[in-house]
Amino acid sequence: QFVESGGGLVQPGGSLRLSCAASGFTFSRYAMSWYRQARGKARELVATITSAGGSTVYADSMKGRFTISRDNAKNTVYLQIDTLNSEDTAVYYCNIEPPVPSSWGQGTQVTVSS
Repeated sequence: QFVESGGGLVQPGGSLRLSCAASGFTFSRYAMSWYRQARGKARELVATITSAGGSTVYADSMKGRFTISRDNAKNTVYLQIDTLNSEDTAVYYCNIEPPVPSSWGQGTQVTVSS
């Protein structure tokens, strides 16, 4: 189970830190990813972090402004987003990697608008 939080309305150029609390499985054994889905578009991968947090991978279009991290002691994965722009408006989700289709949470809405 995943519970995402930290989204909200933010002005262009602002920053947000999203959190995803995981439960029901051994969190530290799994790579984790953040995905996002804008209205009318397919869900897309944002970033992935390995089980121990030693390695991260970002989608090409996400490099530079997104930072994924995790705290295995808290069963939580984070996504820092800097210099937000309107194209970042979406619902953000976390899941293990590869994702389990039946495990998607409610996500957290990020809206970038002035």
